[in-house]
Amino acid sequence: MKVKITKPDATVFDGEAKLVQLPGTGGKFEILDNHAPIISSLAKGIVRIVTDEGEQTFDIRGGVVKSQQNDLMILVQ
Repeated sequence: MKVKITKPDATVFDGEAKLVQLPGTGGKFEILDNHAPIISSLAKGIVRIVTDEGEQTFDIRGGVVKSQQNDLMILVQ
């Protein structure tokens, strides 16, 4: 799936991922390929992205996520 993580001043990540783990306001959750459409708020925590090359993590202070048709947009602070 295509994943893009954007801060107000820059794009932090733009690429393909197999799994994305997010710190939701109600607890951690994961998004995989072909996930149902979702819009959710994010809490302070760590975004974990698993790609074919390995794993990356990003500290965030909160934000929102929108996922639809294997296109994941994460807007963070």
